[in-house]
Amino acid sequence: MEQKYETHQHDVLVIGAGGAGLRAAIESSAQGAKTALVCKSLLGKAHTVMAEGGIAAAMANVDKRDDWKAHLRDTMLGGNFVNNWRMAQIHAQEAPDRVNELESWGAVFDRTPEGRINQRNFGGHSYPRLAHVGDRTGLEMIRTLQDKGIHSGIDVYMECTLVSLLKDGDRVCGAVGYYRETGKIVIFQAKAVVLATGGIGKAFKINSNSWEYTGDGQALAYHAGADLVDMEFVQFHPTGMIWPPSVSGILITEAVRGEGGVLINKDGKRFMFDYIPYKYKELYADTEKEANTWMADTLKSRPTKARKPPELMSRDVVARAIWNEIKEGRGTEHGGVFLDVASRRSAEDIKKKLPSMYHQFKELADVDITKVPMEIGPTCHYVMGGVRVDPETQAASVPGLYAAGEVAAGLHGSNRLGGNSLSDLLVFGRRAGASAAAFAKSIPAQSPLVDAVIEKHAAEMVAPFNREKGENPYDVVRDLQITMESNAGMFRDEDGLKNCLVELEKLKVRANHTKVEGNRQFNPGWHAALELKSLLTVSEALVRCALERRESRGGHSRTDFPDYAAEFAKVNLALRADASGAMALRREPLPAMPDDIEKLFDPKVLKKLRGEE
Repeated sequence: MEQKYETHQHDVLVIGAGGAGLRAAIESSAQGAKTALVCKSLLGKAHTVMAEGGIAAAMANVDKRDDWKAHLRDTMLGGNFVNNWRMAQIHAQEAPDRVNELESWGAVFDRTPEGRINQRNFGGHSYPRLAHVGDRTGLEMIRTLQDKGIHSGIDVYMECTLVSLLKDGDRVCGAVGYYRETGKIVIFQAKAVVLATGGIGKAFKINSNSWEYTGDGQALAYHAGADLVDMEFVQFHPTGMIWPPSVSGILITEAVRGEGGVLINKDGKRFMFDYIPYKYKELYADTEKEANTWMADTLKSRPTKARKPPELMSRDVVARAIWNEIKEGRGTEHGGVFLDVASRRSAEDIKKKLPSMYHQFKELADVDITKVPMEIGPTCHYVMGGVRVDPETQAASVPGLYAAGEVAAGLHGSNRLGGNSLSDLLVFGRRAGASAAAFAKSIPAQSPLVDAVIEKHAAEMVAPFNREKGENPYDVVRDLQITMESNAGMFRDEDGLKNCLVELEKLKVRANHTKVEGNRQFNPGWHAALELKSLLTVSEALVRCALERRESRGGHSRTDFPDYAAEFAKVNLALRADASGAMALRREPLPAMPDDIEKLFDPKVLKKLRGEE
């Protein structure tokens, strides 16, 4: 087999080279494992670079009241208590060490006047918690991890897409895929595999995600027999660009609101005061005077007893409020609302604190955000669900398989807080890499590859070239995105979700009959045809879970079930392929919180979020 196909052998194979993948590979290599890092794009071009606002970690550099318990409380509250509490605890406790570690590796952060790493306010966080580098934090993270990684003895394979995991009995033992540049098939044998492939945003028409985000990792895990959980919870970021159409969906960082930006409708009303939910009544100001006092005090580093501006509530709350303003006819000419920072901060401050946003609007939309408001609206941004993992090790339900970052589920519950994604990558990327290396050491030797299995995977990959006739894969991708946007987007109902399942079955048939012209070199149509398997898998998983969860919670909003429901407050929805290959759904009880963790929360809020009142 090695003579026919390029084959590589490693102890640990890391799929995905964003923050989670790089951190996992660095840790795996540090533990003595021979490590391969495979990236779909070029090294350094991961979607992580688009994370702008900061890394959430309770370092208490700006407000001494912050600690891991407050961070845990905010994460659970933002996730509406369907998070895995242990993952939230580990994340809150270890995030400060991971930020300090990143700095020790060369990351450059903005500083306080005293010289400590500066931290800014962000939605859903009680205190200024996000360590940042202007609004380019993700870029600095990737620069630092990449520099560390290439000096760590890691073998890097770029522009390589892996389409199937290989198994030795029940254990995952590698993957098979192809180089995007040449079309050459490649095989990786490994004793352990870490998935770090990111999200599923390209299943939707309007999204903030880069082209790589086609649900590859979730689909790889599912088809290898692993569990997916919480797939109904999809975050629609409140602030994506609206105009012109060529930039629709491109992200506007939450840091704009953290630096004082406010949301106003076409009538000039600052409307978020009308949308403060019960769980946030004690935390967020219900008058403009109090909100402005808090922001003025915070920006000048003065102590304040005022409550925070409602624009800084969790993303699910803000996105629904914006959507309602648009639906009620109070939106802008182009179907959005206004985000105004120009009237709140000086031009000098905006260019200093939000340099990427200033250039993004100037270059892409010919808008000067130091002078006029931005026109914004919700955009598909992040999936809270994914591969079910063990909180301590990040192990999936299939031996030898691990997952970290957006591809893994548990930490964020039904809604992720801004900034928690970058600390998630560092905390659980490290744990996944260490666990995979330890597992690899327990495997004495690799079994020989089965020729028939490899040939089967190779034939499936090149099948679109061999069909005499068929459909253009881009047409199928387009119709999938429209179907998901229309029926399973920010707001859902039973009829729409059932219709979506019917349409997905039709799209599966079409996907199996796509035809690709030309050869395997530089062929994006072929890439699209192969990505359809992943896109259809994650789309079906999302819809089946959304149909089952008959309530509204976080990133899952049902217009026919608008409230919390007690029967869904203590369960995650899990999916696994049954004997026939069909998706089988089950309800899994949430792990019970110990008393010392439960005491961190207001009992009245807990009862409300659990649907008990």
